Amino acid sequence: MKASSVRMRSGDLRQFAAVRRITLDDGPERGVRALAFSTGGGLDFWVLSDRSLDIGPLWWRGLPLAWQAPTGFMNPALHHAEGDQGFGFNRSFSGFLVTCGLDHIRQPADGHPLHGRLPFTPARVTAYGEDWERDEPVLFCEGEVVQARLGGEAFRLKRRIEAGIGGGSLCITDVVENIGTAASPQASLYHFNLGFPALADGTYVERNGQRLLGPLVVPDAAASRDSVAMAIEDGGGAGCRVSAPSLGPAGLSIDFVWGRETLPYLQLWHDLRPHVCVLGIEPCTSARRDGGLSGPENKLVPGERRIYQLRVTMRELSDAVDVTEL
Repeated sequence: MKASSVRMRSGDLRQFAAVRRITLDDGPERGVRALAFSTGGGLDFWVLSDRSLDIGPLWWRGLPLAWQAPTGFMNPALHHAEGDQGFGFNRSFSGFLVTCGLDHIRQPADGHPLHGRLPFTPARVTAYGEDWERDEPVLFCEGEVVQARLGGEAFRLKRRIEAGIGGGSLCITDVVENIGTAASPQASLYHFNLGFPALADGTYVERNGQRLLGPLVVPDAAASRDSVAMAIEDGGGAGCRVSAPSLGPAGLSIDFVWGRETLPYLQLWHDLRPHVCVLGIEPCTSARRDGGLSGPENKLVPGERRIYQLRVTMRELSDAVDVTEL
């Protein structure tokens, strides 16, 4: 149904799909600003303005799919990236998406904390709302996050998130720019995190029909917690699928698609111990070396930009189709 037809039958289009500002107000989450997306098509999620415009909770047809830590979505004022010998990330890690970087990813090394200093940094929101005028109406938000040190790295991340009204997909477009005075290595890792019931007995991960992981047993205290990384060698788009056949009568398919040019590696990680149970899908810029360290990263010279694009789609498993193009 077209927007004009819906308008004739309602007092406010936000009845059907909207982006609304909210602020969390209790415990360690107190004061955290967020943008609550509701597509009207079964997909709902919160973009956490105070946590790098990453995605916290996410629901598909009322089912919570995103993994959440006991600390919830902690206020960034309580986050200390350098704490715990560089493992402070693990005290704030939570939600469907945590973006890692922007000059370092993976294990602490050479003075860098785990997954860099970008995660959980407050963003400046520049726009958000509903665009019903397009041929395919969307919900959207835009903003920017800056990671900079005088005499060191200086990056600006500009992010736009879109979700089609009435649909089950979200799209992320990131532009990372070197706003400093010297060339700097630029690293990014998109840490997508699924929990129960998307992660359950029988859940598996595949790419191009090849099984990469699973079927899993959840929980499983004996399962390895090591990451596995692989190069995406074919050209154009890249992607993988998480399938949860046990979720409802029709099962669930979650497709992750991204651009190989800037994210040429896929890393998989899980922790299936009781009371944890998380599966990580992690498109990234570099290979994983022994000990969880990263391979070399490409540099950005001052003024140079790099564009990252990713799409996540939820659908019934019986409706799953092979899609590898953004």
